Amino acid sequence: MTNNALLCGLLLVALGVYGYTNAADPSKAGTSLIPAGFGVALLLCAAVVIWKDKLRKHVMHVAALVGVLGFVGGFMPVIRSGGFDLEKSSVKNGLVMSAICAVFVFLCVQSFIAARKAREKATV
Repeated sequence: MTNNALLCGLLLVALGVYGYTNAADPSKAGTSLIPAGFGVALLLCAAVVIWKDKLRKHVMHVAALVGVLGFVGGFMPVIRSGGFDLEKSSVKNGLVMSAICAVFVFLCVQSFIAARKAREKATV
């Protein structure tokens, strides 16, 4: 699970940096870094788990929450632009952010299910 958080975090940081460097309007370039903020949050969660494995369960739930918020937040440019205007880079970046976060949340749920089954099997 930590590797998934690292990978998705790096992808989101890369997306944010890409959006920032390719922003059409320099005055609004700061909002292009929003995916990078979510990516940094996932990277911090992964770093905490690597540093203190004892906190894995709680920190990975926080990471899953960051993923859900990133998924929902990725649709904000779509909502603000009034539709799926794929000519706007903000809409494209938002949809890519939502896709990355959706995959991450899916992997989190799969991991949580597997952990619960392993715990139940160990107690039997």
